[in-house]
Amino acid sequence: MLDYHLHLWPHGEQAVAPTIEGLAQYCQKAAGAGVTEIALTEHLFRFAQADAVLAGFWDDDPNPALRRTMAAYWEQHATADLDVYVEAVLAAKTAGLPVVLGLEVDHYAGRMDKVAALLEGYPFDVLLGSVHWIGAWGFDDYDDPVVAAEWDARTVEEVWDAYTRALEELAASGVCDVLAHPDLCKVTGRVPAVPQEFYDRMAEAAAASGMAAEVSSAGLRKPAGEAYPAPPLLRCFHDRRVPVTTASDAHRLPDVADRAADLRRLLAAAGYQALTAYRSRRPHTVPMARARK
Repeated sequence: MLDYHLHLWPHGEQAVAPTIEGLAQYCQKAAGAGVTEIALTEHLFRFAQADAVLAGFWDDDPNPALRRTMAAYWEQHATADLDVYVEAVLAAKTAGLPVVLGLEVDHYAGRMDKVAALLEGYPFDVLLGSVHWIGAWGFDDYDDPVVAAEWDARTVEEVWDAYTRALEELAASGVCDVLAHPDLCKVTGRVPAVPQEFYDRMAEAAAASGMAAEVSSAGLRKPAGEAYPAPPLLRCFHDRRVPVTTASDAHRLPDVADRAADLRRLLAAAGYQALTAYRSRRPHTVPMARARK
């Protein structure tokens, strides 16, 4: 098994330079759950280098409360140094830790070419693509009252359609390798009565772009109460021969490799027998151990 989605800093907490000792703890925790390789994939927006090209991407949103919320969130989080992060992960690789260098890259409407230019030249092994914002609405920050009010103002179908369009644009940009938590739009537990149209679109976006899909236990820790993607969406990915990675999306050490055995069973039920890992953004197949009953 793999854990190909790990963060070093919880949201809202100050970023500190990673250490080999800290990364070794991540590896030890993962190994205890049968995970043989981890990818460090901190959010791009946590780094000051992103500020020059991405700050203000929310300015066209018509909702001033959302714009203010997004601006404050960005100012709080865009503080780390990308070069320091890269050097620390490369040092851990050199020391023999089973880590690969990654990044979680959000969809920034109309700016994905700038994202590609920013990341060019860095020795990343894998880039995750994700959708966390619809305009200035950070929909998965559902504890924020401004964000929560927007959930009440929109229909479930509107949210899912806007999210899926953003995911399609992200996949078509060719910037990233893996679709992270593909059906994140279900995070609050709101799902259309008939979601198949959206599942088909998500699966087609992955297949057409050549991206892998992430199977993540993070949804089990959210109001959605199930892994990303839902079993019907995972079957759509399998039917379209979309490869998969596995992940915890941990932001703290205790959640590293969370419920890896559950993910193995989900994958086996959908027909998957192997995972996809990455080196220098080139995929290779990793056989998956048989699920325990």
